[in-house]
Order: sequence, then structure tokens, then C-alpha cells
Amino acid sequence: MLIYYASPRRARSLVLTAESYVFYGWWNPWFTLLMLFTTTLDYICGAWIVREEASRLERKIALSISVASSLSLLGFFKYALFFSESLGTVSSWMGWPTLEPPTFLSSIVLPVGISFYTFQSMSYAIDLYRGDAQRARSFIDFACYVSMYPQLVAGPIVRYSDVAEQLRQRAHTLENFVAGFTRFNYGFAKKILLANPAGSIADAVFEAGSLDAPLAWAGVLGYAFQIYFDFSAYSDMALGLGRMMGFHFPENFNSPYQSKSLAEFWRRWHISLSTFLRDYLYIPLGGNRKGAGRTYANLLFVMLVGGLWHGAQWTFVAWGGLHGLVLAAERWSKGYFAPRGLTLPRPLAWAVTMTVVLAGWVLFRAPDFGSAMDIFRALIGGGEKGVATEVLTATVLTSRGLAILGLCSVMIFLPNSATWLRRLNGWKVASGLLLLFVSVRVMGLQGHNPFLYFQF
Repeated sequence: MLIYYASPRRARSLVLTAESYVFYGWWNPWFTLLMLFTTTLDYICGAWIVREEASRLERKIALSISVASSLSLLGFFKYALFFSESLGTVSSWMGWPTLEPPTFLSSIVLPVGISFYTFQSMSYAIDLYRGDAQRARSFIDFACYVSMYPQLVAGPIVRYSDVAEQLRQRAHTLENFVAGFTRFNYGFAKKILLANPAGSIADAVFEAGSLDAPLAWAGVLGYAFQIYFDFSAYSDMALGLGRMMGFHFPENFNSPYQSKSLAEFWRRWHISLSTFLRDYLYIPLGGNRKGAGRTYANLLFVMLVGGLWHGAQWTFVAWGGLHGLVLAAERWSKGYFAPRGLTLPRPLAWAVTMTVVLAGWVLFRAPDFGSAMDIFRALIGGGEKGVATEVLTATVLTSRGLAILGLCSVMIFLPNSATWLRRLNGWKVASGLLLLFVSVRVMGLQGHNPFLYFQF
């Protein structure tokens, strides 16, 4: 940040780009070449698309190259081994000769954030083709947009049109800096003080061999709180860092656990992804314009893709399928599993929504379907209780563990970071500084601080 502010105003996008590449390359320098390749190719394709003398066929070819290259890179690094293993499993079921995945596939390392920056880079070419964005002023501007370190590795997914004007000119003011710094502090505290403790409960339960109902519910709730406070905390920090440099990124969360339907949940959860899938997949497939049956099929397909986007594993696909089926059922009933034309009371609608969401999180967190079924059985009282269960209960369901779950349960109904910090005052800034101090001290006592969405 000091280097950024010490740079001349006209050079700050270049400096931010260089810093972002250093930041990304700190883990594995070679993967910066992959991001640079994607950035360069999509920038060239974008220039081809907006050429005045380009024919419609040439523009389509340029768009196809951009989309195909981005999806091919994502497919190779993220899904090649998954599909190869799945093909081998199908061959075994059918009694065909066994197909072993090529040896080199098992050594592929997933580049951090590839799901995010490929979507951003690809969306630039699509928006140019649609006329929804203007061509980047320079390659540096576009490279800065793709690589910007505050949101590079875990979003939110920012569209070029959202920041195009800010790349040309943005306000570096004390007000922006303080607002961004305070937003960062609240997000950092949310991660360290809420997400990590909740995650320790979830990890202990999901890795256990035997569970009873109280433990299973504690684990599922712990994971639901972990993934929300973890990812929304990262978004808070990304938005805060961006604001400190004059950028205004779109909000990514809006109290999703207050939703009264699954459709509302997806308007509040990971907003940048849900709007991306809506605008670049659901609507092009026909959306809700081609009859009820096609609408339900589109919803299911989009959610299956959304599940697969999160990870190369069939449990993620099942998670997406569950959400797609429930979204289709909501649309069909025009309510929530109530007779057509009627709606459930709001408390009951919230309870049904959260039941679906929690069931989905079991599939999302479990390493395989067998483990997920064990959790589901335990949730309804069909789990096993033995010495190991008693030891785990004494470890997890302590006064500290229950206090964490209770605090998280309260926090999901309080105003979120964006709402709370919309009007900034001295004591909110001071509270953020205090939270930063406490969080840094606590972080020093925590052995592991994973960000869940790094793996996606």
C-alpha cells in the first residue's frame, strides 16, 4: 500500500498490476504465466471483437476463442483428473476394459483463484461482443483488472464495466482510505474470531467416525457458520482493500441466512457468482422465456454447473442438483411447498429454507457420499454412540463451543458489514481498530487459518 501511494498517479495501475503478480507468484511463480496468457489472449480477442471492419463471423470467432481457451484451461487444471476417474468408474460398471487415468494428471496442481480470474477475463470478451462494455484503454488497465490482488484469489467476481471508469480515474481520499481500512478490520475479525472457531467444530465432527444427533447438528451448524463468515470475511477484506485504493467493488453477501426462500438465498449469497451464472448461462439458455418445462431444466442445469464450479467432486454436483430441484419446486409452487398461490408463514418459510441450505452444506463439506449419508443419519437420530462419541462430545460441546455457535447464531441476524458501516463514525472506526488488534493477537494463537474458497 505504501508503494502504491508513493507512486505517481498515472503509474498506479501499473504498480498495482506488478504488485498483484508478485502477490500471486509468491506461492508458485510459474502460475503467473498462466494468468498472463489468459489476460493477453482475452485482451487480443476483445480488440478483434470491437474492430470496426470486423465481420460478424470474425467477431464470433474471436469470442469463441476467448471462451474456449478460458474454459479449456479451467477444465484441464480443475477437471481433467475428475472426468478421467469418472470415465474409468463408468467403464468398470459397464464391464468394459479398465481405463486408468494418465499418470501425469495426478500431479496437476490447481492454480489458486483460477475459477475467479478466468471468469472475469472471459466475461470481458462476452460483454464487448454484447455491447455491454467498452474496450480497455490499455493492456495495463486490463491486466490490472484481471490480476487485482484484493479480489484475485477468491472474488468477488468483478466485471470490467464495474471498474472501467475507476481504472481510468479514481478518488484517493482520506475518507475512502478510512472506510476501506475499517471494512477490512471488521472482515478480518469476522474471519479470525467467528469463522475459524466455528470451523474447528465442523472439522472435528465431519472427520469423526461415529456421531450422535447433537454432535451432527453442531458440526453442520459449525460448517454453515464457517463457510459464511469465512467467505463473507474475505469479501469484506477485498472490498476494504479496493476502497483503500479508490475502487468500489460490488457487494458479494447480504445476510443470506435471513432468507425466506432458496431463490432469495441466491440473491443474497455469493452475489457475484449467482449473477454471473444468471447473465452468462441462465439467460442465454432461454431463462424463463421458453415455457415452464424449459425454465425448470435451465434452473437445474445452471445449478449443476454452479456445483461443479465449486469443485471436481460428485458431492458438489449433488449439492448443485439439490439447489436446482428446490429452486424449480419453488418456481412451480409460486410459494414454498405450499398449494399453488399460497405461501408459508415467514418463520416457517425461513425454517424450510435453512433446512434445505443445511442439507446442502452436508453434501458440500462431506468428502464422499458415504460420509454425507452418515451425517444425515446422525442428524435424524440414527447415528452411533460409543466411547469415541462421548470423547468428541466432551471436546466439541464445551461451554466455549456452545458459546461460539450461539454467538454465530445471533450474528447472522444482525446488520451485515455493508449495512453496519454504511454510515461511518468515530466509534465504529475505533471499534474496527480494536477488533484488528484482538484478531491479530488471536491469530497468533491459531495454528491454521485456511480460507475455504482458495480451493475453488
